Amino acid sequence: MNPSPAPRVGVLALQGGVAEHAAMLRELGAEPVLVRTPEHLAGLDAVVLPGGESSTLDRLLRLFGLRDPLRDAILGGLPTLGTCAGLILLSSGIEDPAPGQQTLEVLDVTVARNAFGSQVDSAEVTLPWGDDGAVVRTAFIRAPVVTRVGEGVEVLARHRGVVVAVASGSVIGISFHPELTGETTVHERLLQLAEARRSLPA
Repeated sequence: MNPSPAPRVGVLALQGGVAEHAAMLRELGAEPVLVRTPEHLAGLDAVVLPGGESSTLDRLLRLFGLRDPLRDAILGGLPTLGTCAGLILLSSGIEDPAPGQQTLEVLDVTVARNAFGSQVDSAEVTLPWGDDGAVVRTAFIRAPVVTRVGEGVEVLARHRGVVVAVASGSVIGISFHPELTGETTVHERLLQLAEARRSLPA
């Protein structure tokens, strides 16, 4: 019996921390696919929206004709991880958007950008993760926070009393950067979602 092929996980590669996510996915046995056009979404088992500058990513998504195809794929059940700016892209609303800034509106949360301060306020922290006593070691860099959690959205982690990680269906949104500390917990959860989807009858 042939082993199943490695899951193909897209990494939105328009701007931001692309290489670190691709390296972590490869380390976990996935095949990273750099996503720059709608055609690159074909055949993916999951997708990662990396950190970067959220308003720039929004503009580039629209410029490259990626916004609607990406949104449709996520709404269609494609397992998705958004980190930092990626969380902002996924959200249904931003408290302090840049002029004209849009989101994909696929995760029923409201976020506030740069809630943990500027680049100089960046910090590496260990967070409680989930309800089973697990922790994740991660980095906050100009991180957003979740200020409103919609119905059916699960809170996965808090930092300083505010929500910094959520999940809804096959979508995970986090304020922080596990790919910078070598923390694989969140990416492993994404790959579990991908594997569960791949096992569904065609």
